[in-house]
Amino acid sequence: MKISSTFANLVLCAVGLLSVAHTQEARSLQKRSTSLLINPPGLPQLPTANAAKAASASAGLNLTDIQGDIVVGMTKKQETFTFFTIVDAPTFKSKLRSEILPLITNARQMLKNETQPDTLVNIAFSQNGLTTLGITDNLNDTAFKNGQLNNSQALGDPVGTPDWLPEFTAGNIHGVFLFASDTVDNVNATLETVTSALGASITQVYSLQAAVRPGNEAGHEHFGFLDGISNPAIQGFDDTPLPGQASVPAGEILLGEQNDNVIRPDWAKDGSFLVFRQLQQLVPEFNKYLTDNPIREPALTPEQGSELLGARMVGRWKSGAPVFLSPLVDNPALGANSSANNDFTYAAPNNASLCPFSAHIRKTRPRADLGAESKNTHHILRGGIPYGPEVTTAEASSNTSTIERGLAFVAYQSNIGAGFQFLQQTWANNPNFFVKGTTGFDPIIGANHGNPRWTEGNLDPTIPTRNFTIITDFIVSRGGEYFFSPSLSAIANKISV
Repeated sequence: MKISSTFANLVLCAVGLLSVAHTQEARSLQKRSTSLLINPPGLPQLPTANAAKAASASAGLNLTDIQGDIVVGMTKKQETFTFFTIVDAPTFKSKLRSEILPLITNARQMLKNETQPDTLVNIAFSQNGLTTLGITDNLNDTAFKNGQLNNSQALGDPVGTPDWLPEFTAGNIHGVFLFASDTVDNVNATLETVTSALGASITQVYSLQAAVRPGNEAGHEHFGFLDGISNPAIQGFDDTPLPGQASVPAGEILLGEQNDNVIRPDWAKDGSFLVFRQLQQLVPEFNKYLTDNPIREPALTPEQGSELLGARMVGRWKSGAPVFLSPLVDNPALGANSSANNDFTYAAPNNASLCPFSAHIRKTRPRADLGAESKNTHHILRGGIPYGPEVTTAEASSNTSTIERGLAFVAYQSNIGAGFQFLQQTWANNPNFFVKGTTGFDPIIGANHGNPRWTEGNLDPTIPTRNFTIITDFIVSRGGEYFFSPSLSAIANKISV
């Protein structure tokens, strides 16, 4: 009897996934007692394993086929990004299938301590990487196809990318491994296992080690603000969003799912486009700007006026409390309350008095400024983590960065043009969004090709006509790349064959 190629592929897929699932189950027999993730107050939590199982069953979402980092968010303790070039494609494919695929962590594993591995392992490929592996199918994402270097001007990076690291301009990054755990030793041990298994089939281009900030700063980026509060809930994974949390169809994050209306090859289903950006943060310079430009509110000291300016630039206080709900002083209890710190729409009054139109969180998620939340189809799921040491005493006293630190920015979406690129180019970098002539650039991530940025009369609530000009880019792009994070079945039955 002749078996159709479609049926044969289905059999191969099922056998491959059963083998991977069996290996992953064996690895989980040595159960964790503590999570490899942080759990800071104020951030939305992952759903329970039972809740996600029920949601995914109802939506037909296969969580064991989706790479785990896509759904984890900004809650990892230690992470290393290892970028590589494929120099021997046949050997790489063979080792990827036999040695690496069983190590890849899926989404379901991340939901319980007992099923989490010692180290999360995920992998993603650039367009050059897929081409090197002989995969010619069009994923129908122009930004991914062209690569981030060719997209740098649309993102507002300086002409010629003078700040980019040479490793990101050479054009030889074919893929990236993501290793995340609760200890550096775990990460390094797993990295050694993977690189030893792949041997001479790859060469390492670049590696970036990142880690959650210490103590009470866990979950906060280097400027000091709690980060990741506005990550959306993916339908079919988390069907109980918090008040104010966007609930987005799975197809806005995962290819081939509901609301992904682009034609894709079948094997790309449940993959996601990974945007990586190494964003240096000039923390002493940012703090000096706040000190030099305080908001002169009679009830506040100059230091509190500087803190207020920073909060209005971001749209939140460092605790995570939104200025829309706490406009004059921080409210740490509100910031730590994940059921309340995101529960607002910018409506009533819909103006800049409570939150500037240019504020970072308003620029990147305008909420009622666009009408109903359902009208916003430009969502990303962020999974970044800080890198670099804390600010030294010498740096703080001189107001000058001498050691690099920043954010290893990671964002997942099914369409880079409608996701990350849209947020950066059309909203953050657009001085006329939301109100022409009275908004200005996003003062945090807005970019103007290295030229000065301005906001027009909305950062200082006491002087509505006061304009701010920002000469220094407090966030400097050091480069990056666009990747595709395939499903486990795609690795088993397309990429590694």
